[in-house]
Amino acid sequence: MAADERSTANQSTQATPHAAAIDFSAFRDPHLVRKLVEHIRETVGSREINLMEVCGTHTVSIGRYGFRSILPRNLHLLSGPGCPVCVTANRDIDRAVALARVPGVTIATFGDMVRVPGSTSSLAAEKAAGHDVRVVYSPLDAVELAAAEPERQVVFMGVGFETTTPAIAASILEADQRGLDNFSVFCVHKTTPAALRAIADDPETAIDGFILPGHVSTITGLAPYRFLPEEFGIPGVVTGFEPVDVLEGIARLAELVVAGTPAVENAYRRGVSDEGNPVARQLVDEVFEPCDAVWRGLGELPSSGLAIRPEFARHDASRRFEVAVEPTREPAGCRCGDVLRGVIAPTACPLFDRACTPETPVGPCMVSSEGSCAAYWRFRDGA
Repeated sequence: MAADERSTANQSTQATPHAAAIDFSAFRDPHLVRKLVEHIRETVGSREINLMEVCGTHTVSIGRYGFRSILPRNLHLLSGPGCPVCVTANRDIDRAVALARVPGVTIATFGDMVRVPGSTSSLAAEKAAGHDVRVVYSPLDAVELAAAEPERQVVFMGVGFETTTPAIAASILEADQRGLDNFSVFCVHKTTPAALRAIADDPETAIDGFILPGHVSTITGLAPYRFLPEEFGIPGVVTGFEPVDVLEGIARLAELVVAGTPAVENAYRRGVSDEGNPVARQLVDEVFEPCDAVWRGLGELPSSGLAIRPEFARHDASRRFEVAVEPTREPAGCRCGDVLRGVIAPTACPLFDRACTPETPVGPCMVSSEGSCAAYWRFRDGA
């Protein structure tokens, strides 16, 4: 299939200045989907190719549209560390639990984090025990909560990749400008490139190409991924989330792998510019600085996290609260870490759909709406 034919859907939207006016039916065109699937089959042939999606929304899209069941069996779509809730280490969850037990502290968090089990407890269990844990829909909601209840210390659990950090940086600046000494963030943010480097350098994964994250790339642009072809000879393609988006990304990756011409390309130009969002990055740099961070499954990765800068120390929960954190204990039998590395599919975990289900999750990959295990469980007939 020619490149100009493949990009018909994207071309139909590029001239539209406002996303609200886009006709997204073009990205769900069954005829174009069938042609893309056939093109992928012809390109891949009998080769064994491993592609990894590093965005939880891509994992959900691939499952929802049943792509694993209609694409060649020798084209392996592996889930990676694309869920920020899932890659949060147990010791960080245990620290959040310890913070929830501090008298006068309110934990404000996104909904997915509430049910993630730590070593012996979770934020949901702490709420049930009478501690003040509240679900908010944005970090600015937590700022308003601190303003409304000045007698309590509001700690927002800062979890996320590059997509969410600008809003959390803005919340810290807002609280600082308003003089809200009772607002702080427990920062466990992660940055995507370090995880890609760790996986590209992992002999157990043998990744041939990366389906690069659309949401993250709106902030980062393409430059942070250039090391993949330059140092590892691995191509990457940024793509969107509709059926045609995902298949176009897979098709282009397959072409690059087969041709042996690794590069980083952007197949999601209606949402991502090559330079990303420099204003958002400047906002993040104003509030945060790089730090080492522990990832579930990947261990400690240098400069892969974000720490709050010293000038905003009064809004840094890690500096403000000294808490006793219980010894970290990983859940017995859970292979969430191997799933996040792409070593196994969720269905290969012995707990999947047995001891571990969305109603009784053992690991975070079954809790989060973007978790690989939750996506495989929900769409398992198409996996």
